[in-house]
Amino acid sequence: MVIAAPPDLAGVKAIFFDYMGTCLDWHSSVVAALPQDIAINTRSSLAIALREAFFADIHTRFEQRLPPEDIDATHARLLGVLLQSKQFEYISVNAEERNKVIEAWHHMSAWPDVPPALDKLRERYELFVLANGTTRLQLDLTRSSGLPFDMLLSSQLLGVTKPDPDMYRKALQLVGVLPEESVMVAAHAYDLRAAKKVGMRTIYVRRWTEDTLENMEAVKQDVDWFLSGTGEVGSTDGSFISLVELPS
Repeated sequence: MVIAAPPDLAGVKAIFFDYMGTCLDWHSSVVAALPQDIAINTRSSLAIALREAFFADIHTRFEQRLPPEDIDATHARLLGVLLQSKQFEYISVNAEERNKVIEAWHHMSAWPDVPPALDKLRERYELFVLANGTTRLQLDLTRSSGLPFDMLLSSQLLGVTKPDPDMYRKALQLVGVLPEESVMVAAHAYDLRAAKKVGMRTIYVRRWTEDTLENMEAVKQDVDWFLSGTGEVGSTDGSFISLVELPS
């Protein structure tokens, strides 16, 4: 379903995509990397908590104007904090197992609806990844997922992190398109709110693993398109298919 959609994508030349969560199923990889003797529901809760802690950390560093941190270092630090918290202190995860969890963020499969949609979109648009993290991380994720993009643009490469407006401006300048000729696609409201402020069109893709603390009714008002799936835990809905159906 497409909500609050403008008439079409006339004039759009480039589509920028967030990567983890939006295009890729990080949850399955991280849950599989955690020790198998831990109950599946607990592994899932820990994975979600780590993801939420990661975004909270990004926002804190941005507000305090701190320099970007290597994403592996961030995940390792936050995992250690979570495993010492009251919620997860009963879980035993040794150093080798923790390293396996950190490595899991480099190897993910695409959500099932993503590959066929990208194949169709490439016939009409240039497609780019624009995401926080390192270039090495994006290369690993592209190899493991097999997704085709024209270019990978990381926060490491651009020297800034989302939601800094310069992240989007630098990406637009590099590929030679104006804000109104571009679209930002993400499963994260903060990302799209920032992109919209620099003049990009915005498409929100609902994923059950993302924005667990966001009010979806408010998100619908903040973006140009809202592509809704079921939003149910474990769902691999076909939100991306709606991208292909938008008239150009």
